[in-house]
Amino acid sequence: MPEIPPFNSDGLLPPGDYELTLDELENSHLVVGVPGESWATKTRKQLAQNLRILVDQLWQVGVTNIFIDGSFVENKPKPNDIDGYFECKLMELATGDLQQALNELDPHRCWTWASSARRPDHSSTKLQLPMWHIYRVELYPHANARTTSSGIRDEHGNELQFPAAFRRERDTGRQKGIVKIIREHQRHD
Repeated sequence: MPEIPPFNSDGLLPPGDYELTLDELENSHLVVGVPGESWATKTRKQLAQNLRILVDQLWQVGVTNIFIDGSFVENKPKPNDIDGYFECKLMELATGDLQQALNELDPHRCWTWASSARRPDHSSTKLQLPMWHIYRVELYPHANARTTSSGIRDEHGNELQFPAAFRRERDTGRQKGIVKIIREHQRHD
């Protein structure tokens, strides 16, 4: 199994992209923790299993580049969710074809990024998407277009697109690592 480096002194994965299969993720220190540290393994395992459902749906519609980050890949014993993004074709996103195909696979039809679909939750300070309410996972589309807003700004106030934004800690802007979810056969190629 590939090694994920330990968290740095800031509690972050060192900068870099770390490729893991879903099984490798579930067996990594991101889920099972480090001996001697308090870690919500059960919560993290459930989040990883929920992620598996959504990743499988993305794979079924042809999406292969899927990245996760947020507090799930930080030294936070009990994260509230998993955040991430995936790369897709601009036209499939713009026409709604991608959303429709994903919702045909999901029994809850949770795939939407519309602001009007966000709802409050007692455990969060912000309005959340349907997928968050159902799975506690938020995966955003990135179509390599300027229209993909992350809501995260760099130290100069410039808004970052997903690839850059997800590789920085939200509050401090420090660079951090990210996990790319790969299929089992990609590990053996």
